[in-house]
Amino acid sequence: MQLFYAPDITPPLYTLSDEESKHCVRVLRLGVGDSLHITDGRGNMHLCRIVEAHQHHCTVEVVSTQSDYEPLPYSLTMAVAPTKNIDRFEWFLEKATEVGVSRIIPIESDHSERRAIKHERELRVITSAVKQSLKAYHPILEDLTPLREIITRPFDGQKFIAHCDPSFEKREYLPAIIKKNENILILIGPEGDFSPEEIKFALENGFESISLGSQRLRTETAAVAATIMVATINGL
Repeated sequence: MQLFYAPDITPPLYTLSDEESKHCVRVLRLGVGDSLHITDGRGNMHLCRIVEAHQHHCTVEVVSTQSDYEPLPYSLTMAVAPTKNIDRFEWFLEKATEVGVSRIIPIESDHSERRAIKHERELRVITSAVKQSLKAYHPILEDLTPLREIITRPFDGQKFIAHCDPSFEKREYLPAIIKKNENILILIGPEGDFSPEEIKFALENGFESISLGSQRLRTETAAVAATIMVATINGL
């Protein structure tokens, strides 16, 4: 399956962007009559046939549409502090998209190593992973957001904060307390961990302390591990 992403697609005819047209016609060498798939990132998977194979404006006809294509049985929001080396954060974006995540919120916290990200660049990383892993749902990427703002937002579901501070209440092992088919929000801090004040504030606002195991994990590893744990508990 050759999958393209077009959030603005409207049947029956649609013209791919210049970049996607070049990839379709020049790289994949698809021509008139060939088939491809396009997702709008909202669960619709369109089977399309090329009617004009132009490298700058390739036009397709939507043949059929499958709605709600392979949805996740849960909703996972990962709020993660971007790493100093942005490649490591982008690795998380890619792998979390492949495994299954609904929303990603870059965190700005007391010990943050990075306080700015290039939103469009990170969005492209996610989009590429969506196409490579044949997803019909495109994760939402929010702007860099202060931790305390995330903590105080209304959220209907389980809320967890992963940290390593032994001075707080016992941390539960995440797989032991995840509920299946649930909305889940997980906070993953920077390499220097969340500050004691941030942890206390999260616990006062309904978050539960969690552990991801006995090993010391880097930020991006912890974030991917948590994503996999949620998917595994949900049978994926």
